Amino acid sequence: MAVVTFVDETTTGERSAVRALGIAEERLTVRALIGRRVAAETAAHNARTTREEDRLDPAHRTELALRAFAGNGLLVLVGDRQVTDPDEEIDLAPGIEVTFLKLVPLVGG
Repeated sequence: MAVVTFVDETTTGERSAVRALGIAEERLTVRALIGRRVAAETAAHNARTTREEDRLDPAHRTELALRAFAGNGLLVLVGDRQVTDPDEEIDLAPGIEVTFLKLVPLVGG
């Protein structure tokens, strides 16, 4: 099982705490990797939620993340290499780090 380390980053240089996710496959598409991460995070959120209306739908959240990726609102770096094709398969080598760089639009345009 590979352990993938996820880091969120913004264009201002802010980095989130590192999160790790165990994945059984040795290769996975970027699309599937995004889906796994979103599913794990929505499951954790929903486990902490006491009201039904606060629960998140993992399929909907995955679709939002994939739209952001397709529209260049979210860049994905595997190691130090940017991936642009959601169907590209990546090797999940031990200790691999995946960075999600959230692009922030400029104020006023």
